[in-house]
Amino acid sequence: MTADKLWTVQQLADYLGVPVQTIYQWRKRDYGPPGRKMGKHVRYRPSDVERWIDSLGTRVA
Repeated sequence: MTADKLWTVQQLADYLGVPVQTIYQWRKRDYGPPGRKMGKHVRYRPSDVERWIDSLGTRVA
């Protein structure tokens, strides 16, 4: 079985090029890629992150 290595909040922030605090704000607002709570830690599957990015479409900010 192959599984994605789970990302930390810091790794996700680095990947997306946003501050860690932005990731936490997104979670409070129920926005952003789905994270999984593991004890007191939050982890992200890279495949879920990619799926979330794809769902955003190509709208220009």
